[in-house]
Amino acid sequence: MFDHFVSPLPAFETDGRHSISGLSSGAFMTVQLHVAHSASFIGAGVIAGGPYRASENYRAAATTPTSNILNALYVAMSPLTEGTAPDVDHLLALARDTAHIDPLDNLADQRAYVFTGTCDRVVNQLAVRKTREFYEKLGITGDRLMFVDDVPAGHSIITMNPEDSPLSSNQPPYINEGDFIQSHQILDHLYPGANPPAEDAFGAFIRFEQAEFIGFAQDRASMAEFGYAYIPSRVASGNSKAIGVHIVLHGCKQGYAYVDFVNGREDIQNQPPYGARYMRSTGYMEWAEANDLILLFPQADGGDSNAAQNPDGCWDWWGYSAKDQNSPDYYSQNAIQIKAIHAMLTRLSGQ
Repeated sequence: MFDHFVSPLPAFETDGRHSISGLSSGAFMTVQLHVAHSASFIGAGVIAGGPYRASENYRAAATTPTSNILNALYVAMSPLTEGTAPDVDHLLALARDTAHIDPLDNLADQRAYVFTGTCDRVVNQLAVRKTREFYEKLGITGDRLMFVDDVPAGHSIITMNPEDSPLSSNQPPYINEGDFIQSHQILDHLYPGANPPAEDAFGAFIRFEQAEFIGFAQDRASMAEFGYAYIPSRVASGNSKAIGVHIVLHGCKQGYAYVDFVNGREDIQNQPPYGARYMRSTGYMEWAEANDLILLFPQADGGDSNAAQNPDGCWDWWGYSAKDQNSPDYYSQNAIQIKAIHAMLTRLSGQ
């Protein structure tokens, strides 16, 4: 159930150990945000996501909107061969030439978790392996890089909930039952030596308006009216300082406000009842409760308009939110969604 009250996003003192993770479009956005604001993070978790600026795998894509979309579908997500997967050296060159991002050297001492299921039919393993290569070439190596590619999982985040889809499924809501809780695996890797997850989450689940952080780009942002945050009980009561903020980015069709679009219209009658499952049932809150980690759950929204064609409620990793579609900026600190999410992080962490 959702909380009915809307609160301003609060500020807390933290140790500054912030991180981010996501699935699918949320994983692609995780990499973009991690690279753009590398000075703000200690690490990232990527479930079925490609490397930075993956939809610009060919140079023409930087100036041709159609190429961005085709590259997103057929190169960044579903390459047929190793040779047609994202070109890491090209994407690293793009990153080095990108204005308005933090120095790439910040990433060398960080930690990263990269996962691709053997049964994933949405984002090919060939593409995700390029994410591992991308991080390795930026200096994240050895035990600081956890790469998993041998689990027979479909396109999903993995839980141990019997009510979730079978492990090999590739279907909404993209939450599958396995023999481990993936959010715990991610956070254990990003925060070595952490406490075991709590039995339950007793903290505050906050709903806030995202418009404050989006500014004048509401029509193009494709972000929902509300975002959410979880404040662990000891942090909420003032008895403990948070170790940091972890940003959790859902995938396509997983936001609380997701409604499918049919022929350009919201299909209200057949709206899937996913609600807050990605936030509440994937294990993030129990881990955060035990380790005084604040969680931020930004929310993307579906839409099928001239301003933003995003019917599946995906995060923007190919340029749909850009004002200038001939040279879209979806990857720098000035990109609409990146700017909004980082502003939320800044508020929550009391900066």
